[in-house]
Amino acid sequence: MRVLVTGGAGYIGSHTVLALLERGDDVIVVDDFANSSPVALERVARLAGRSARLHRLDVADEDALDAVFATERPEAVIHFAGLKAVGESVADPLRYYAVNLGTTFALLAVMRRHDVRTLVFSSSATVYGEHQHAPYREGGGLLNATNPYGQTKVMIERILTDVAQADPRWRIALLRYFNPIGAHKSGLIGEDPRGVPNNLAPYIAQVAVGRLAEVGVFGDDYPTADGTGERDYIHVLDLADGHVAALEHLRAQTGVRAWNLGTGRATSVLALIAAFEKAVGRPIPHRMLPRREGDLAQAWADATRAEEELGWTAQRGIAEMAEDSWRWQSGNPQGYDADETHAEEARTA
Repeated sequence: MRVLVTGGAGYIGSHTVLALLERGDDVIVVDDFANSSPVALERVARLAGRSARLHRLDVADEDALDAVFATERPEAVIHFAGLKAVGESVADPLRYYAVNLGTTFALLAVMRRHDVRTLVFSSSATVYGEHQHAPYREGGGLLNATNPYGQTKVMIERILTDVAQADPRWRIALLRYFNPIGAHKSGLIGEDPRGVPNNLAPYIAQVAVGRLAEVGVFGDDYPTADGTGERDYIHVLDLADGHVAALEHLRAQTGVRAWNLGTGRATSVLALIAAFEKAVGRPIPHRMLPRREGDLAQAWADATRAEEELGWTAQRGIAEMAEDSWRWQSGNPQGYDADETHAEEARTA
């Protein structure tokens, strides 16, 4: 299958591109590297033994995207491109609504012009907000996220649902995934956030490698086993497999359907730190801090629908997630930056 992947150089995107290449798909990546690195795709090519074709452009640039579709003639699209930091979205909501909705509008317009109507959308468990309780189920009720980032996901899900209802030829998967962590077993590709990480796992890894001083644990008085918040962490390789499973499922399904991708198990902040300490082989400095406003005590998935309909279940546990994260971070203490610097020096020499 010829699959176009927007944001394919990003954390989840690069692992999904690798999974597609390994199963024999013809992969086209569209990415502007606003929050990713071309080095990730170079390493994906090393692992797969072949490359995805890359087009460096902003997905919101409809004319440029139209030219890619005309040349590449994709049969399906996986849509990762967008901004994804919750805190940043609260500080700059207008940018988040403009970018995340704008890229989706442009993509849908181009897909419709080229009669490409198979789409896997990268959604998020943030769509569940505060109105539902764990374990979260796809049909659990009103979606109403607590931050602008999550609201863009809610809005795009609504848009895609309306598009599919208006034209029954569309085949759309909405993948609501929980907390991706981990990295490829090789240690060659992994999570490389720009600036200070917004998510817990890369923050722990950067403390362990010496880039940050300590982990702040926000709240130790929640009604959980150890008092710290509990979340459903999913290995990025399991998540990539989920995208492949959804893409395959869409061959036989029209309309729109949502699936949770998670393990169905909750891990506390302290338990995740302990898993990293075991992987690293030494204590990781951390300090208890007051709760953050808006944080939930517990959040985890009911992934029954994905198991029954996609034939997909998460295979990897929290120890493996921590080990793989550490293998990536310890082998790439500055992320992809060192390779990018060397590549730039070579180009200008």
